[in-house]
Amino acid sequence: MNTLSWLNSEAFTAFGQHILWSDMTGNTIGLIALALGWQRSIWTWPAQFLSGVILVAAYSSAHLSGGIGKQLLVIGVALWGWRAWQRGRQHAQDGSIAIRFATWRERWLLIGGTALGTLAVGGLFAAVPALSWNPWPDAYIFVGTLAAMVAQARGLVEFWFAWLLVDLVGVPLAFTSGLAFSGFVYIIYLALVLWGMRDWWLRSRRAGAPALEGAAA
Repeated sequence: MNTLSWLNSEAFTAFGQHILWSDMTGNTIGLIALALGWQRSIWTWPAQFLSGVILVAAYSSAHLSGGIGKQLLVIGVALWGWRAWQRGRQHAQDGSIAIRFATWRERWLLIGGTALGTLAVGGLFAAVPALSWNPWPDAYIFVGTLAAMVAQARGLVEFWFAWLLVDLVGVPLAFTSGLAFSGFVYIIYLALVLWGMRDWWLRSRRAGAPALEGAAA
């Protein structure tokens, strides 16, 4: 059995749901990445990269092109985010990364870009049914993930809101696509996102220059 076949084999069954190794492993690493992001550790980006690589196999087994594209975006943006946080730490006096709320211009760009991107990608998936069996939620998650990761790489508090909106669609889509572990993990994501949102919100409101303190070297 090759690596891809093993990743897409069943690990166990829980509550009548078949859990794949790729789904379980990739999402577990994804949870670790989210926790590292909450703690403002630069190692969130390598963890997101590894999670994306493994979850490509999971989404390919579910025939969700948007999910595959999402993970390819995760891989690419993780590399960019690593470089962005490295540069930010070099330019800051205390070696940390500043976090802040987005300007209204940045917010509208994120909202408008997500809406237009979802329409474009969803239209493509709808026109070519072989790409996705559930085109519009699939497209929304694909584009929303990109928006969230771009906002995170820029140190914007709004990235937590973006992840929250992605998770609200991701939970039902994962369960209906046979990726039960993803569905369970998305529920955990919701709790972590709310806690992380509160933490970054409070830090951004502090007097002086808010920063991502304690980022791992």
